[in-house]
Order: sequence, then C-alpha cells, then structure tokens
Amino acid sequence: MKMPSDRTPLLAESSPHVSDQSEQRAEEAEDAALYNTALPDAPRSSRLRELALFSWAVLATAAVIVLAVVLQHRNATTSPSSLSSAAASKPSTGKRNLVFMVSDGMGPASLSLTRSFRQLVDHLPIDDTLTLDRHFWGTSRTRSSSSLVTDSAAGATAFSCGRKSYNGAISMLPDFSPCGTVLEAAKRAGYHTGLVVTTDITDATPACFASHVLLREQEDEIALQEIGEGVLGRTVDLMLGGGRCHFLPNTSAGSCRMDDVDVTKIAQEKHGWTYAHDRPGFDALALGKNVSLPMLGLFAYADVPFEIDRRNMADVYPSLSEMAITALTALEEATKDSDKGFFLMIEGSRIDHAGHINDPGAQVREVLEYDKAFKAVLDFLDKSGTEGILVATSDHETGGLATAWQAPDELPVYNWHPQILAKANASSEHLARLLHRRIATTPEPIESLRKWIHSELVVKHLGITNAQETEINALASRPLHAMTSFARLISQRARVGWSTHGHSAVDVNVYCSGGDGAEKIRGNVENTQIGEFLRGYLGVDVDGVTKELREGMVRVSQADGARVTGGFDYESMHPAEWMVEG
Repeated sequence: MKMPSDRTPLLAESSPHVSDQSEQRAEEAEDAALYNTALPDAPRSSRLRELALFSWAVLATAAVIVLAVVLQHRNATTSPSSLSSAAASKPSTGKRNLVFMVSDGMGPASLSLTRSFRQLVDHLPIDDTLTLDRHFWGTSRTRSSSSLVTDSAAGATAFSCGRKSYNGAISMLPDFSPCGTVLEAAKRAGYHTGLVVTTDITDATPACFASHVLLREQEDEIALQEIGEGVLGRTVDLMLGGGRCHFLPNTSAGSCRMDDVDVTKIAQEKHGWTYAHDRPGFDALALGKNVSLPMLGLFAYADVPFEIDRRNMADVYPSLSEMAITALTALEEATKDSDKGFFLMIEGSRIDHAGHINDPGAQVREVLEYDKAFKAVLDFLDKSGTEGILVATSDHETGGLATAWQAPDELPVYNWHPQILAKANASSEHLARLLHRRIATTPEPIESLRKWIHSELVVKHLGITNAQETEINALASRPLHAMTSFARLISQRARVGWSTHGHSAVDVNVYCSGGDGAEKIRGNVENTQIGEFLRGYLGVDVDGVTKELREGMVRVSQADGARVTGGFDYESMHPAEWMVEG
C-alpha cells in the first residue's frame, strides 16, 4: 500500500471523484428529507464505507462514556488533598495548617524595585526572581466601605472578617457592630493561633484578628483584648512583635498607656501567658523548640527597627524571619497530637512605614526580609507532615511608588539607579533620630552642625558625596522634617518617584503556595474574597463567633448616657455603639 506523503493531510487523500460523489449523496439525502422520498440505492462501496464509519462512531462513543464513568468514580473516591487545586471544591475535614502573610503597604512596584536591587547587589542575572514572584497568584482590589483608598484597619477587617468596613475599624462593621474573625473562629474550633509582626502587636493588622474596637487608635484597649480581656476570652496562643509600651503601666519607663494598668501582669497572672521582652528572652525560645504557650514576646517598645538598621542591632532585636520560624515551630509542636492544626498571621509591617516616609533604601530591605520569611514558610510547609497552605497579600499600597522619576524640565530619562540604594546603610528614620540627638546633646554653631550632617550622616550613611548646599541647609534648619528630607536625597539620586506620603488605591498582588481550593482566589479578586477563603479553608464558623460577640456586648444609646472605655467617649462620636459589658 502506498503511504500518504507527510505533507498531505489525511482528509485530502480522497480523489475529486469521491468528493463529488459525497456531495451528490448529501444533496440526495437533503431532497429525500424535504420531499419524504426514499434515497436511491447507493453503490455497494459507498454502503460499506458508511457502515464502517457508523461502527467506528458507535465504538468511539462507547469509549468516551466508559472513560467518563471511570473518571467520575476516581474523583468520588480520591481525597480532596490528592486532587489538583482546580478539581477540589470543598475543604477537607483532615488536619491542616493555614499561614496568612500580609505585606503591609507593598504594591506591585515594590517588587520591581526590590528585584532589580537584589540582582545588582547579589550579581544575579536579569531573569532571577524573588521567591514571591514564583508564587504570584493574582491581584486584590482594596477599597473600604468609606473610601476608595483604604487604611490598614479596614483592609485587615476584610481579611479577618471577610467584610468591608470603614477606615479605622478594628473588626467592626459600618453599623458599629462587631464581626467575628477567622482567628477567633479557628480557636473556637480547636486550632492553635498566632500573630507575628514587626510593628506594635496592637497595630491595625494584628488587632483586627483578635480584638474589636471602633477606632484603631484605641491600642490600650486592644492590648487588653488580645491577652484575653474581652468577650471571647483568650483567642491567641502566641504573639511576637513590638509594642511593649502599650502593655506597661504609665508609671513605668517606656510606657505609652493612658492609664496605670499593667497588661503584662494581667496576662501572666490571670491568663497564663509566658512573657519575653528582650533578645535573650527570644533566644531562650530556641527558634520555637522551647516555647510554653500561650507565649507573649514583645521585643521593642514600639516598632522593631527597619531591617536596614536592625541588622546592625541583631543582638537587640529579632528579625521577621526569625520570629516566623519560631512561631511555626512552636505551633507545630503544640498541635502534633491534635486533630486540628494552626492558623498563623505574619505581617511584614514596616514596608508600609518605608512607603510613608518615601524611603526606597529602607523599603527594599523590608521587602527582601519579607521574601525571606515567605520562603521560610514555604520550606516549613514542604517539610511538615500536615497539609497546609500559604496565602499572602497586601492590605494596600503605600507611597505611590514608581521605579522612575523625571524632573519637569528634563528630557526623557528612562532609567533608575539601584546602586544608589545599595550605598545606603541606614534608614531615614534612623538618621533623623541621630540628628535630633545631636541637636539635643551638642550645642554648636549652625555651620558646625552642617558639616557634621554632611560628613557623618549624608556621606557616611547614605553614601552621597554630591549633596547640594541647599539640601544640607534644609536638614540643619528644619530638623523636624529631616526624615523625609533624607529620603528625598536618596530617592532623587536613584530616580525613584513617589506620588504620596499616604496610601494609594492600586490593586495589590496575591501570592499562594497553591493547593486545596486556592483557585477561588486566583485572578483579580476583592479583598473580602480572601477573607472568605481563609475561613472556608479551615472550615470554621465565623458567623457563630459574630453571634457570640454580639450577645456578649450591649448596645448603648444616647439616652442611656455616655460610656467611656479605652480613653474614648464614644457617645460624642456615634449615636450608638457596641461596648464590652463590665
């Protein structure tokens, strides 16, 4: 038999005569159908061909049906954890861990900035990427119920409660009623829970998972609720971060409370917390191998220093990745004999602060440390014998960062210079603190101060040797604005642009390790959908916790008289609020 040419389609093998015959037969069939007449007898060869085609079609149909039945049976008898994420529609009922990471203030441009910076300083090829880049999942829309530009409180409420709320709300809804959180529901369901941050543990993002107040500024009240002094009692098993000043009475050094309540004492004596407050105390935890839960670790009076500064003070402050590893290890050990796993929220808090200051040198180091912590979580999940997932996103972008800047009267300058950021060895925050200390402790003529600023701060710590006289004069004469002035020095030379010192409304990235049901948050999603996914993955009853909260709170109207809690007179702000009884 002659084989068809490789270049000749199989369907083109028939001769023109056969094609014409087929078309004629089709026309005869159409006429027969229209006029209800019988087809003329086909030649014997045509009938044999039709019989063969009919038999093939029957066999193919039967094979498809059999295959479909087999696949349906396999899907019905295989556990969801062994299916692809696209096929999994329901969370499994088995033991599982969930790590949720928040990169506060990190927008898409932060990744571009940090990726190019890392390629430069580590001498990497242009196709080298961050760990985050390799787990990109989609984007999230960020608006709150009160503004197109959200704050961290409303953003974190969307994650913790799965509901939109107003800027400033700490797990409270627009009608000023409380909403249960995924962390609280996880605790009620038997999971262990944890919070790890580099800012105050009472700041908006961690607060939204374990407390309920009308305004984020009520950090004294938040501290009390986080240790267990709330309607739900203690819902957190581990807290690591900064913010010690909100836990100390105002009669002690370093306190920022408005009252003389010793929250650390209440935590230890009433709720059984183990307490650590310095680097030796952190080191004693042995990266999680020597932790007694519940564990409260407050390693800074306020924020843990920016990573660019902290690395020079590592004997005083632990890093985000160190605290993350400690929490993961401690929670896994605590749940090893349980049929429930844990829920852990980890926040790279100070990416946001670098954006507010417009300090690109500080921001790239914050993002790199966050990326390091992200990888540590992935490595943990890979090694753990328990099913788990990592979901990460930002509450919003801060600073309106652009990896380019051009003066209005310049010709196009399509470039920016990461090598300028590489020369900086201190944050603008740290340099402003050094300047303020110098002015407070060393009275000197303005000219002497200018020389000191130039040599000891600008050249020594920013690596800038071409600072203009007007820039140095501004630092010396307006020290209260020094933080943003230092940041501007480095931003302009690196040609990094910023549009605001506040937040922006840009969509932020979502990252994920993939797995069971994670397709639900793929693509462009609302931030509340991420909150809904978190509760769905753990299979916990957040609505039940909301009901419990509301039953434990009392509505206070203006007619009932003012109630004051946490230093705020709510009656002067709202017609009706939800307040904790007692």
